[in-house]
Amino acid sequence: MLSAFANSLKIPELRSRIFFTLGMIFVCRIVEAVPIPGIDPAALQKLISDIGSQASGGFLSWIDLFSGGALSRCAVGALGIMPYISASIILQMMTAIVPTLERLAREGDVGRQKLTQYTRYLTIVICAIQGYVMALALEKPGFLGIQADLVPFPGWHFEMMTVITQIAGTMLLMWVGEQITERGIGNGISMVITINIVSRLPGAIFQAVQMFTVAESKFTIFHLVGLLVGFFGVVMATIALTQAQRKIPINTTKRVVGRKVYGGQNTYMPLRVNYSGVMPIIFSSVMLTFPGPILRHFDFTKTLGNMINMGEPLYVLLDALMILFFSYFWVATQFNPLQIADDLKRNGGYVPGIRPGRPTAEYLDKAMTRITLFGALFLTAIAIMPSILAKQFDVPWIVASFFGGTSLLIIVGVVLDTMRQVESHLLMRNYDGFLRKGRLHGRR
Repeated sequence: MLSAFANSLKIPELRSRIFFTLGMIFVCRIVEAVPIPGIDPAALQKLISDIGSQASGGFLSWIDLFSGGALSRCAVGALGIMPYISASIILQMMTAIVPTLERLAREGDVGRQKLTQYTRYLTIVICAIQGYVMALALEKPGFLGIQADLVPFPGWHFEMMTVITQIAGTMLLMWVGEQITERGIGNGISMVITINIVSRLPGAIFQAVQMFTVAESKFTIFHLVGLLVGFFGVVMATIALTQAQRKIPINTTKRVVGRKVYGGQNTYMPLRVNYSGVMPIIFSSVMLTFPGPILRHFDFTKTLGNMINMGEPLYVLLDALMILFFSYFWVATQFNPLQIADDLKRNGGYVPGIRPGRPTAEYLDKAMTRITLFGALFLTAIAIMPSILAKQFDVPWIVASFFGGTSLLIIVGVVLDTMRQVESHLLMRNYDGFLRKGRLHGRR
């Protein structure tokens, strides 16, 4: 593996892509470090310490993790790339139910460019709304439970400036992601999110060291061994969940056109066990974010609001049920067995032992339903792991967040994708890849 990294720098094209990606990452971190104009520096430091002291993994800690600490710094890139992700998810779901968007999705490159344009417009709208809400929260942070006077001169001018800076920061990060995709390595948008998450790793390591070095610590060497074994186990399980797939055998009929022979090959259709990726966890986290704070503002619902705090048994139960629901919901909206069966029939392909057309669609739907159940259960177990560690075992939230959940799934997925990209460049030039004996999924 070390030789593969060394060989990566010997290929001019790959070396330029690696250095370009590192340069774009540097730009990304600058955007997420420059604070919004009009914020009191002393009050900002208090805000950082308040958010950093949340060990239960509250909403602010969760958002701050994905923004790479930009939220706690009230940075220009505080919203991160999440508005673009939200816009993309909304457009993908609408494509499955709006005929006009569905026709655009089938028109090839022209249709995809149009959908990308709509996604960018929707991103600006989402940024404007979230930026305005952020400005109001900074002017009145008491609503979030933070006692600090962050904005010395509140008013419409500060709100407008915050909205403009947040739109500019998100659009710049979106541009950085697109440049990494085009001229760098891997999926740029996912790379930006991963960099934000990994940027909190030094703080997590520092908190983990403090767990075992402070004089009054209740953690022993056995807890350390358990955490290390658990971490490697969760990482291995996450890799297995990300790579697992069901291979449906596909045969194609032989056709003779002139002197050329088409088809007559045996291949397979990969059905991913975790087809929905991290989307169910994101949907569930968003849905469970707002009921708790709202219910706690009323005396007669304060008890119920406290019961659905992150890490509480009721919250974990609701989180698990919603992840299961959204796993099937995402598959139902994005996986179309009828269209796949029609495409196979049109191209002369068939599943051995299954009649083409509707029987093939029913077979694919049944197979996808079965593997989705195992993928959803596995995803649920990984997702609730940080909440259990933080609440039941008093592990600091920033440490527990790397033991599962969205952050670990994103890191593992992006690292594997980046390794595939680099390995493809190495193999094309007769260099050894990262794995000499094994194989990464996607290697031919």
